[in-house]
Amino acid sequence: MQKFESFVYSLLMEKRKKKLVLLLTFLAFVLAVLMFPTKIVLAKMLPGKSTNTFSIYIDLPSGSSYQETDRVNACVVGILQKEKEIQNIEVFNGMGSPLDYAGLVKGSGLKSGEQSSEIVVNLSGIHERDERSFAMVHRLRPLIHQACETLIPKTSIKMVEQPAGPPTMAAVVVELYGEKSEPLNALAGRIKQILAQTKDLVDVDILSDEVYEKYALILDKEKVTRSHLSIAQINALLYLAFEGSHVAHKNSENSPEQIPLYLVLSSPSKSLPHASKEELSAKLSELKLLNAQGMMVPLSEMVRVERVASSPTIMSKNLQKMVSIVAEADLVSQVYPLLDARSKIKESLGEEFEISRSHLFDLTLRDKKSGDVYELVWDGEMKVTMDTFRDLGAAFIAALLLIFLLMVVYYKSFALSGIVLLGSFLSIIGVIIGHWIMDLFSSTTFFLTATSLIGFISLMGISSRNALLLIDFAQTLIKQGTPKKEAIAEASATRAKPIMLTAAAIILASTLLATDPIFGGLGVALIFGTIAAVIVSLIVVPVLMDSTKAL
Repeated sequence: MQKFESFVYSLLMEKRKKKLVLLLTFLAFVLAVLMFPTKIVLAKMLPGKSTNTFSIYIDLPSGSSYQETDRVNACVVGILQKEKEIQNIEVFNGMGSPLDYAGLVKGSGLKSGEQSSEIVVNLSGIHERDERSFAMVHRLRPLIHQACETLIPKTSIKMVEQPAGPPTMAAVVVELYGEKSEPLNALAGRIKQILAQTKDLVDVDILSDEVYEKYALILDKEKVTRSHLSIAQINALLYLAFEGSHVAHKNSENSPEQIPLYLVLSSPSKSLPHASKEELSAKLSELKLLNAQGMMVPLSEMVRVERVASSPTIMSKNLQKMVSIVAEADLVSQVYPLLDARSKIKESLGEEFEISRSHLFDLTLRDKKSGDVYELVWDGEMKVTMDTFRDLGAAFIAALLLIFLLMVVYYKSFALSGIVLLGSFLSIIGVIIGHWIMDLFSSTTFFLTATSLIGFISLMGISSRNALLLIDFAQTLIKQGTPKKEAIAEASATRAKPIMLTAAAIILASTLLATDPIFGGLGVALIFGTIAAVIVSLIVVPVLMDSTKAL
């Protein structure tokens, strides 16, 4: 370490070299921080999770038939069957799949009706295929949308992956609150168009029912009574004609209970090709019941057909009417497209609404003509990301303050405490640059995640320990009569070996973490942050120590 001691001593003896070290350190810090606004390094809550399954939610316009839904299902399945990595496919027509981790939050268990379905795709093992599940979803999404969404107008197909962290309804969720349903739905439709036109946002959809026209069969109870028939008879015949009905039981030696027998008509017999009022009335005329007097009475005599509007589900939250617009981020952090979408919303709606910020990214929109007020609240994984980074940032600041206060109590000097604090903080240079380097060699974007910040906070204690070793040893040498510059150089050379050994242990222990898809950010932060902490401790901290009179 004799050469290193001479190197440090030469730095301390020349003011130009000391200024150069501080200038280069400042430039490295500024360039590292600028990687965020320039999007060289992207931040995200957690990276994509490669699993053995994903789901496809299919939602047709309200009032669509089972046959139309089945047609879209067949289109999607046809594309999926061409993939070698897919082991099997399950189609749940008219309902969602049995609840899983994602479905509990995304509401697949609430899916019902002929206009909706869910397709569950099971893949081969993670180690048996080269392509990750989220990369496959990214590749298949445009193919499925282009081929299948256009079969039935206003069809929505969403690719749903298993969440890597806290489950959310979607990557980006817009909760729109208002008092009147019609203008609220109209505004939601406009916001949906803006999100659909925003780069990197996909699977945009409105979670609300559309009002559509349908046919209602109205019983004339007076005519039913005069015809000597019962309402139960009429309902049973209607179910038999359009759905199917339980007609008898079968006994079996192998079953302890009676086995119900259902009678279902063939599809041509129970379907209406044109779904018109005249066609439905003609079918009712063909359906007849035998009354108590032995006469055959057609249903059209007791049932009339009326065209009515559907009753949509009214969604509310905190006793306020709400419409949710959801969107997924396609292999990118959801924060950046959200900011773009927010700017477009303010630009597109600025002429009709007075727009003001209510909380962080949330907006309040006041209609200039009617005076109606709408609240636009951002939720989903984006909100979890912002809350997590905010909490981790607060934890980081608290760690800095605690270290500073402890050092003030120990050294009785604000200057020396500031050196320890600055030496710890500058390890962020290595954390950010490490993520940039990993992104260069990664097939997918290597995000700075919540686990990366956890690793950075963990480095605070390690970096502080390095500075403490140098300052304490230098103080001991100075008390023994060694000149200040020589004491700092000798302390740096003497403590370099244990500092490097500690750093090597941390780096080797973190290597396995760096390859993990979820905790890779933690490993990279520890590895490159430790490297930066060693450089700062052995070069920058000695320069700062020589510049202060407190030592």
